[in-house]
Amino acid sequence: MAVIAHNSKELDLLARLMRAEAEGEGKTGMLLVGNVCVNRALANCLDFKKINTVEKAVMQKPGGFEATSKGYFYQAARSQDKALAKRILNGEKFHPASYALWFYNPHGQECRKTWWNQQQSGAYKNHCFYAPSSNENCY
Repeated sequence: MAVIAHNSKELDLLARLMRAEAEGEGKTGMLLVGNVCVNRALANCLDFKKINTVEKAVMQKPGGFEATSKGYFYQAARSQDKALAKRILNGEKFHPASYALWFYNPHGQECRKTWWNQQQSGAYKNHCFYAPSSNENCY
């Protein structure tokens, strides 16, 4: 059962986002990006109070995902990308993005311990992940 209501368009959007943001980091990297996106749609805090659907999370402006401004994002989703997105929409979570709302690529530098006042939850290949503190009451 899905952790968030979605339609086929939103499945496609999530699959395209995961590929565009992290294809170079393999399936795990793509799954981590998917976690961040769904977490934003489920969170009710900070910059995500009115972000309550997959589409709103993927297309959030300002402060959304950088990949949505690149042409690569607009390519058709492949079946293998949709299969990964379904796993995320069905509630699978992967550390360090289990509750993360942000990630960034430090381009060869070490991950910062905090980013926008949020604690680092870990790193995977080229991405650093950050989760809200428990006092934010996001979930």
